[in-house]
Amino acid sequence: MKKDIYILGIESSCDDTSAAVLRNGVLLSNVTASQAVHEAYGGVVPELASRAHQQNVVPVVHEAIKRAGIQKEQLSAVAFTRGPGLMGSLLVGVNFAKGFARSLGIPLIDVNHLQGHVMAHFIASPNPLQEEGASGNSGAPLPLEGQAFPPYPFLCLLVSGGNSQIVLVRRYNDMEVLGQTIDDAAGEAIDKCSKVMGLGYPGGPIIDKLARQGNPQAYQFAEPHIPGLDYSFSGLKTSFLYSLQKWVKEDPDFIEHHKEDIAASLEWTIVDILMKKLKQAVKQTGIKHVAVAGGVSANNGLRNAFHDYAKRYGWTIYIPKFSYTTDNAAMIGIVGYYKYLDGVFCSIDAPAFSKVTFQ
Repeated sequence: MKKDIYILGIESSCDDTSAAVLRNGVLLSNVTASQAVHEAYGGVVPELASRAHQQNVVPVVHEAIKRAGIQKEQLSAVAFTRGPGLMGSLLVGVNFAKGFARSLGIPLIDVNHLQGHVMAHFIASPNPLQEEGASGNSGAPLPLEGQAFPPYPFLCLLVSGGNSQIVLVRRYNDMEVLGQTIDDAAGEAIDKCSKVMGLGYPGGPIIDKLARQGNPQAYQFAEPHIPGLDYSFSGLKTSFLYSLQKWVKEDPDFIEHHKEDIAASLEWTIVDILMKKLKQAVKQTGIKHVAVAGGVSANNGLRNAFHDYAKRYGWTIYIPKFSYTTDNAAMIGIVGYYKYLDGVFCSIDAPAFSKVTFQ
């Protein structure tokens, strides 16, 4: 009988400290400590984030192992986010992972944060068959009843506060960016527009909640005309700002009286920009298996648009659980599991990297 593979995943790329344990690719625990301190500043403060990671990483890892019901000596490898992200935050997770793995004498596995978001679709939870160790020929975990893993190749719209990309996924370690933002990401644009409206941080959940109560056709904002599959959201932000300034000049209470319609119109415009490019990518590649990932994939407007496009154009869509949309260690752990099966490990001197890239 094959020995179980236990992977500890550690994620610390921004302001969430997260640890997860997977057995044979099946999630046993996923613990995350968030940082509320940044709300007062309207955005993540790197220095405060790294300090909080230092405080959180040990208890979070301890709790993840405890909830998994194992001893740390049973771990087969430690997978960690190597980048991209905030350098100070990354260094806390990277250095802890190195020390922890060395103390146990087990391999280190470095994971690209963006790759983790895409592969969140392959996280499985326990079921009776998986408890017995059932898996496909590749050793990969079986999907749950009612859960489907995207077949290779598939397209993935990766949208978050720092990234907006259309990715062609041929395998867990073979991904090609077909298009990406040339300036701001979709999530960043939403956060900044929310800040302009005085709604607070993070803006995504606030805008999403208000948009459900508003009319998405109430107001129009400029949509960019960028060639190819690349995105741009800077023009939209400018259009949004100038429109608000004009309306507030005419009525100082305009935002308060119309915030639901403003939020709905903003959300509709951003989703429309995202989906038009994705539709173009489907047409160019002929691939109709389409997934969405990243923090903005929790947005109800975007999820509804995915279902609408699936009905209209015959797509098969894959939308992650809400718990796997934001930064979490489960997505790092699943990539770590596949790399472990392939024997792909990293050296103790592997540095963190902050640049947004697939590598």
